[in-house]
Amino acid sequence: MKLNNLHCIDLDMPAMEGFRKFVSCWLYRTDGFAFVVDPGPLSTIPHLLAELRKLKVERLDYILLTHIHIDHAGGTGALLKEYPAAQVICHPQGLKHLLDPEQLWRGSQQVLGALAEVYGEILPVPETNIGSAEQLENCGLRMFQTPGHAQHHCCYLLDDLLFGGEVAGVHSKVKEGIYLRPATPPRFILEVALDSLQRMIELQPRYMVIAHYGLVEPAVDYLQIASKQLTLWVKGIALLKRGKKNPSEQVVLDWLLLHDEHYRNQEQLDADIRARELYFLGNSIRGMSDYVDKLTVEKRRGMSRP
Repeated sequence: MKLNNLHCIDLDMPAMEGFRKFVSCWLYRTDGFAFVVDPGPLSTIPHLLAELRKLKVERLDYILLTHIHIDHAGGTGALLKEYPAAQVICHPQGLKHLLDPEQLWRGSQQVLGALAEVYGEILPVPETNIGSAEQLENCGLRMFQTPGHAQHHCCYLLDDLLFGGEVAGVHSKVKEGIYLRPATPPRFILEVALDSLQRMIELQPRYMVIAHYGLVEPAVDYLQIASKQLTLWVKGIALLKRGKKNPSEQVVLDWLLLHDEHYRNQEQLDADIRARELYFLGNSIRGMSDYVDKLTVEKRRGMSRP
């Protein structure tokens, strides 16, 4: 893997607190072949296009989507207007929403509120631009369906580089140690997410691109941490639910800071980025809390044992 062929294009949004070094698009380019992973939301497409022009990218062969959430895929239709030859690859469950994004846009507005408006509306992708995972094999790329963060999540492997999306959650660089946060919005199923992580671990990638955010090495270490975090967080929420039906976010946060050595490193984050992370923490807690609520009495009892 030649990392000098890989370019990170930051899609910072100054209008939102802490939305820097968070949303990004990744370009991989060799002679005669180029693709991007997760072009980002509509509002950042003008910046993305400007950066692609600076890099003299005249053609894109593929636009790879790890999943179709608005902050990853919302700008795909707009990007295609400038690169009409590109083929869009995503999880099969996401295709109908790319072709007709009205339901996805309404859902994004309902879940994200004002943030959806900052991201911008979702433009449809022409059917002629929809490609298949089989096409990627000719370029040395492989797609793996990895539900967990979303049912329509997938990862892409190129040599020893894994484009991991949010399979391992959210990452921010800290001075000491590793900061990771699970990204588990409803509908979250622990066993499904753990299976996805285990299959990516078995690929033994050296590098991984984490959509939010950055290139990390060794990839397997981060994937293993993410797997342990999921189990720990679910166990913690199950424990806290024994005494209270729905513990407050603050109660859960206090428990996590006490028990999760990696999440505890959020204390090293800049104040604005920490505020952003706390903003999204509620989504992760809700997904896990809903999962615990649906467990059988026996399973829940076993999960909540100290």
